[in-house]
Amino acid sequence: MAESDFWEKVHAAARGSNRAYLATTDNGQPKVRVVFPAFEDRVLWIATQPRSAKALQIARDPRVELFFEVGTQRPITHLTVTGKARLIYDLEEKIRVWNLRIFGYDLKEFWPSGPDSKDLTLIHIDPLRVELGVQPALWLGQKPEVWRA
Repeated sequence: MAESDFWEKVHAAARGSNRAYLATTDNGQPKVRVVFPAFEDRVLWIATQPRSAKALQIARDPRVELFFEVGTQRPITHLTVTGKARLIYDLEEKIRVWNLRIFGYDLKEFWPSGPDSKDLTLIHIDPLRVELGVQPALWLGQKPEVWRA
């Protein structure tokens, strides 16, 4: 399969799920929470507050993993993204991403003053490994499709 076809499937799966589960670590303990990420090409974005637990954990350890489950009836798609995260405070970049309108919700709901809000930080995730599989095929031994940076 062509790499572009794989990424089209990844983007479709991510759009089909309105949320993902983000794993970070805190003093060696995994922490998982619901987030509402968006893809821009091969980069994942998450909007958050600069003092949120996830932002503080990423500042200490940039290794993250996200899991998307798409669908409620079979087949169910599983999408896992393993990557490195970094916090974005740069106003120009925040404005650029804000204006893309790539999120599945209106950022103004949480940051009514716009992208220059002091309470807005973006998390930029560069995927290192992406795994895409379908249930029940995975249960039956079919290997997931895997991309590596």
